[in-house]
Amino acid sequence: MSEQVSRRKFLTNSIASVVLTTVASPVLVSARALGRDGFAPASETVLLGGIGINHRGGYDLGFFLNQPDVRFVAVADVAKSRRERVKKQAEEAQNTGDVAMYRDFRELLDRQDVDAVLSAPGDRWHAHMAIYAARAGKDVYSEKPCAITIELCRKLAETMKFYGAVFQGGTQRRNVRNFRRACELARSGQLGDIREVHASIYYLRNRTDWLPGQQEPDPEVFDWDLWLGPAPWRPYNEAYANIGSASWSDWRGYYDFDSGFRHLDWGAHTVDLCQWALGADGTVPVKYWAEGDKMFALYENGVKLTMRPDGWLGLGTCPVRFEGTKGWVETGDSGKTILSDDSLRAAESDIEGTNPRDHIRDFLDCVKTRRQPTCNADVIRSSHIACHVSALSWYLGRELTFDPKTESFVDDEEANRLRSRADRAPWTL
Repeated sequence: MSEQVSRRKFLTNSIASVVLTTVASPVLVSARALGRDGFAPASETVLLGGIGINHRGGYDLGFFLNQPDVRFVAVADVAKSRRERVKKQAEEAQNTGDVAMYRDFRELLDRQDVDAVLSAPGDRWHAHMAIYAARAGKDVYSEKPCAITIELCRKLAETMKFYGAVFQGGTQRRNVRNFRRACELARSGQLGDIREVHASIYYLRNRTDWLPGQQEPDPEVFDWDLWLGPAPWRPYNEAYANIGSASWSDWRGYYDFDSGFRHLDWGAHTVDLCQWALGADGTVPVKYWAEGDKMFALYENGVKLTMRPDGWLGLGTCPVRFEGTKGWVETGDSGKTILSDDSLRAAESDIEGTNPRDHIRDFLDCVKTRRQPTCNADVIRSSHIACHVSALSWYLGRELTFDPKTESFVDDEEANRLRSRADRAPWTL
């Protein structure tokens, strides 16, 4: 097989040739291409595309645009208003006028110059979009939850490994300092033997009703069929997508669109941190049950995972708590931390938990080095599956036993059927 010249290698050689021939034939080369004025050289610049960029995605994009080695070149979105909004945001930040717009994400993925994509549509699309991107040779930064079922968690991880794609899940708190410090206290033994870990969650919700049908817009204005994607068909209603606003849409909590009955809205972050604090990446708890609004799980080594929506110390959203034989620590998005023993105290963070700055930088560095990011697809596989299994125990109203090796329920046919969902054609994987 002949070696394929990478875009960055081609650009490096091209720029070198231009520089060498400048004496004989003067050629103007931009500061951006040469890596001057704060820009990275063209050969080191990550060309980024965006898919489904709205509320959280727009927040993420702002941090990507602040990086000197990123150039945003294209956006794909089913809503014309959002395509135009993102184009304006990127072109103003980059002082350019060349951001392309697409209604169909497949046109963006067909571009050979795009190195990576920021994917932030609704839950129903996350795993599919990441898998299609990897097949197209792109690296992926995907907002969470990264997969809507247990089976898609598996497919996502296996696809990234097969194609050698760099994947970063948007559970950015592993790269926020106060959360890192809390996990370090647990992992290093400074809290003693960990007996229980606590993850904050939303109050769970499950809706299966349909909103009243309305007249579908022109697909160029809003493509309802493409918005639904792999989810089951239902009549259009503007409230699902809230296309006239950059605020949150109303699809959350609907079984067809949501992930784990809203459990993975926060649980994707907080259960992930509990997994990390325990050194449990690569496995999940084996027993799960619910009591009212709380869910519980038990690891094979006897450590208890408690998932609860209330009873926290007021340290901001997405708090976690780790309890050991020598003490405990609780921290949240405010950056503040409370410990049972002041001798364990360290400097507080200056970055809130929703801030993805360092997480995005980790992803970009990995795009260049090809190492695995902090929240790669294997990490996401474990933490998301733990959330999905606990949510199913709540939904089914009974204790479930789960085998982490086979990723299946023990002696429970109904629960095993719920590990996957049917995809609407043509979006079958």
